Amino acid sequence: MLVMVKHNTYFQLTKNSSNEMKKLCIFAAAALSVTGAVNAQTVEGSKLTDNISVTLKGGGITPLHGHNKSFWQNMRGVVGVELRKQITPVFGLGVEGEWTVNTSTWNGAPSLHNTFDGQYVGMFGTVNFNNLFAGYSGQPRVFEVEAVAGAGWLHAYVPKSQGEDSNSFGTKVGMNFNFNLGDSKAWTIAVKPAVVWNMAPGDYRGQSTVYYNGQHAAFELEAGVTYHFGNSNGTHSFAVVPPCDYSELNAEINALRAENVTLAAANADAMAASAVMAGKLDECLSRPATVVTQTKETNTLESVRYVFYRIGSSKITADQQPNVEMIADYLKHNPKATVEIKGYASQDGNLEFNKRLAAARAESVRTLLVTKYGIASSRVKAQGEGIGHMFKEDSWNRVAICILNEAE
Repeated sequence: MLVMVKHNTYFQLTKNSSNEMKKLCIFAAAALSVTGAVNAQTVEGSKLTDNISVTLKGGGITPLHGHNKSFWQNMRGVVGVELRKQITPVFGLGVEGEWTVNTSTWNGAPSLHNTFDGQYVGMFGTVNFNNLFAGYSGQPRVFEVEAVAGAGWLHAYVPKSQGEDSNSFGTKVGMNFNFNLGDSKAWTIAVKPAVVWNMAPGDYRGQSTVYYNGQHAAFELEAGVTYHFGNSNGTHSFAVVPPCDYSELNAEINALRAENVTLAAANADAMAASAVMAGKLDECLSRPATVVTQTKETNTLESVRYVFYRIGSSKITADQQPNVEMIADYLKHNPKATVEIKGYASQDGNLEFNKRLAAARAESVRTLLVTKYGIASSRVKAQGEGIGHMFKEDSWNRVAICILNEAE
């Protein structure tokens, strides 16, 4: 195509060119990893079919140096097409094809009768300098600069009188000066200068020479029009992940942590108080029941039973229910007997509340005798006596005193 010559020795590749290609691949892989790391945390993920564009381009191409080659006289037209996938806002990959218009010859050979006398088909990678150094804000800038590097297949159409068509390996390096248009930046107009090298060894006299040599190179200047297809996110480019505002969440977490500290302290106090109460309850239960008897002229027996309560509660706990059961058992075996229940409260807390609590404690024993043990309500009398002072240990005054009376 662009820089092909007719000597067959030019198309032989050596081990050195293979080494150069290995270096180029390693460099491309490193660039991909760097640009991927730069953009991994800034943009939303995209599908495989997102961020694809197509470019139509055209311009002129001319040899840089060479035997009997003139920069202007040997310039000819070139047209091409690109298909690109933008991997990240920085790095892109694509394929392209270019064809030189048959308007003159570079080697003094007769002109061809077909429209094109050379072609280049290859792959390329791009690096967006604006996004690499200034970051990506969510939409392409109006003006951007890209570096382009690629490699591919060169083919020259040679007149039959001059021999067979020639093929060679080629490389390409250039720049893209992009002008992104429209509110959605779906269109791009670009100026695309580049240099293409024929990597086949040898010069125009058949002598060995380095591959990146001006006598094996051509300069091209093209203008291109690109359309960026729509993406699954509704844009024509990458979408930036919206920044997260964690201030409210952090404030809520800190408030919960402070509340947790307060609750932990309150729980520790409650556990300590519970341990004290449990000790006093065990001490109380280990003592023999105190029976207060009063002898009347018409009675031969009076019995007293105690039902103790937890602070602020009128609920009969499991360990106190046997005392109620003893009262019920006595009433069943003595059908004419009655019971008088007096409820008390300790001095802790509000006076009015304690009066109501004392009455509720007396009523809780009465309710259990009637509903669970079937004692007739007429045989059970319950009343609250307010704050009790019977016991020196104030916690013992949280009690319902049940006095069993024989019938006269």
